[in-house]
Amino acid sequence: MRITNQDIEKYIYAQLPKRDAVVTEMERYAAKHKVPIIGPAVARMISLFVELTGARRIFEMGSAIGYSTLWIARAAGRDAEIFYTDGDPKNAERARGSFERAGVADRIKIQVGDALDLLRQIPGEFDIIFNDVNKDQYPAVFKLAVPRVRRGGLFITDNTLWSGRVTKKSSNAFTRGVQEFNRLVRNSSELFPVLVPLRDGVTICRKL
Repeated sequence: MRITNQDIEKYIYAQLPKRDAVVTEMERYAAKHKVPIIGPAVARMISLFVELTGARRIFEMGSAIGYSTLWIARAAGRDAEIFYTDGDPKNAERARGSFERAGVADRIKIQVGDALDLLRQIPGEFDIIFNDVNKDQYPAVFKLAVPRVRRGGLFITDNTLWSGRVTKKSSNAFTRGVQEFNRLVRNSSELFPVLVPLRDGVTICRKL
């Protein structure tokens, strides 16, 4: 199921400025090897939120080849502290190479392992936590991540429309995970959420 009209989606992406060589190479690699990335439209939106909030300490849960990490790191600036997390060491090495070519490696801390375990291990609050892990983990992420976002900070989650599957009853663990996450967000008194129907759905929550 498509989230938006196909022609509208093509139009949205046609309006985006041309990306630089590093980002373009990452997009090509992701398409060729079927690596899920947030894509340039969502990446620009998240970058804008980083810039508007002045976020400097950011934790990303589920970074894959580091596509979104690179966008976030550029938006956050030289004095930022960005935590990349992924369970695959090969993804981490590929991401490291991209960060070095883009000149942002010094502001990114690469962590390999389960994103939830890594968040438990790293102390302190964050200006932004970006969640893009396996969808069956989403309810656990909600319970762990929300207390770690500073007051006034952002909790951002990708794939919250899950190709439209969230609209129907399902026994699939990933679908049920997203549905339960959306319920938790909706009922939370700690968050001001907005669900944006861009690409596969992105939920942006401000911590109250």
